[in-house]
This record gives sequence, structure tokens and C-alpha cells, in this order.
Amino acid sequence: MRLALTIQTPEVPVPVPVALLSGTLEEKLQKAARMGANGVEFITTEPASLDVPALRDQLNQHDLLAAAVASGGMAFAAKLTLLNPDPSNAALARKRLNELIALAAALGSQVVTIGSFRGRSVENKERSLHQLAGILHQAGDFAAGYGVEIALEPLNRFEGDLLNNVEQGLAFLKELNHPAVGLLVDTFHVNIEEASWTEPFRQAMAAQKLFHIHLGDNNRLPPGKGLIDFDAILRTLRAIGYTGWLSAELLGKPDPDTAGRQTIDHMTHLMKAIA
Repeated sequence: MRLALTIQTPEVPVPVPVALLSGTLEEKLQKAARMGANGVEFITTEPASLDVPALRDQLNQHDLLAAAVASGGMAFAAKLTLLNPDPSNAALARKRLNELIALAAALGSQVVTIGSFRGRSVENKERSLHQLAGILHQAGDFAAGYGVEIALEPLNRFEGDLLNNVEQGLAFLKELNHPAVGLLVDTFHVNIEEASWTEPFRQAMAAQKLFHIHLGDNNRLPPGKGLIDFDAILRTLRAIGYTGWLSAELLGKPDPDTAGRQTIDHMTHLMKAIA
């Protein structure tokens, strides 16, 4: 398992609350490497505008990998959602999703995440899920052509009204039936919607759909600053053979740099203990 910090790219128009590290993009990458992260997860709102060769060079210079390309800024900062009732907004959101996939491929990342970017149901949940399945099946075909996977994140009931837990997510994926679309399981959402710290990860892994993991304690602070049993989660992940990314997507408190450092320090300590 490898550790990543989520950071936003310079074109994102407003600060995203769950993006870590301060400064220029170069300074963020320097800090991530110095803290001991293996990679970074990029939050971007205009992926096609990024200088990909320069970004690849910066990652290589700091011996970092692109853990994932996140869509978290699309709904929050760009106000774009895949299920938006405004056809022009939804069309632009789907275009941006393809651009996120192309960016991930160009950076050597295997995962594009979808959380709030999917949007909320419009009048009827069943109809909205059917519509979302169609969007993601088409996006899955596009992603598969690039060797990229889409990780759909179950969101707690206060942040989303579609697919709140892993059981619902897996049932949706079974109907969707696309090998390039799986789940992102976030420990913060697990804390709210699940009955176990560990079983959701077992369930997703058993279904071969555990594509990515986000870290955040029950208060959305760094691991170790709340109540979640991250030791039990890590031991479970090791037992089930998960070898992917553990990416910190949490509140930058007391400040974005301290939150990043505390996350890496705590998780590194726990991972060494079970090695």
C-alpha cells in the first residue's frame, strides 16, 4: 500500500476544503516528497489546460507518482455535475470527465474518482441511477481505452442522496456491469454510513471492486485525531491483499501542511507496525 496526499492544481478557482498542502504546485510537490508521501492525488477543474509534460517532469523530479485524478473540485469549485438538470452543465461535466480520464492516463495514474461530481437525483432516484449508469458505462468504455479505471465513491447521506454505502454501491455496479468502474471507499463516509470499520473494505475487495481508498478520521481530520480504528483497517487491507493507494482527502486543519504531515506520520507508523 502507498500513501498519497490530495492537492489542487493552480487553475482551480477557489480553495477546496479537503485539498492539502499550501503554496505553488511546485512547493506542494516538494512538501509531499519531504513528508514521505509516495504520490499525490490531483484535484483539477480544467484538466485539459494543464501542462502535462511539465507536470510529469515535476513528479519525476520529486520521485512522486500520480495516485489518482480527482473530480472533487468539479462540483465544489466549477459547479459541474453529471446529473445536472441543466443540459449544458451536464454536457460540460461529461466532457470534463473524459478530460480527467485522459489526464490520468497521461500522468500514469490508474484511477479517476467520482464523488459529489455525480450530482443528486432529479425528481426520481431510480431514474437518476439509471441515467448515471448510462453515463458511467460510456465513460467506462472511454477509460478502458486508456487503461484507466473509474472509482465511484459512496457518499454519506448529508452529502449525497445516491449510493450512500458500499452495499448500495456494489449493487449499482452489478447492474452497471463494467470492469473499468469500481468503488472508492472513504473512511470518513464509512464512519457515518456503515456498521463496521472493516467489513465494507472486505465486501468491496471480495467483489473485486475496491479500486481506491480515501483517508479521513470521523471528524474529517487526519487519521489519529478522531475515533476510527485505522490499525484494524490496515490489518484488514493487508489480509485481503489490497495493494493500492491510501489517499488523504480531509480537512486541512489546523492548516493544510500540518494535516498532511500528521497523516503521513500516523499512517507510516501504523504500516510499519503491521509489516
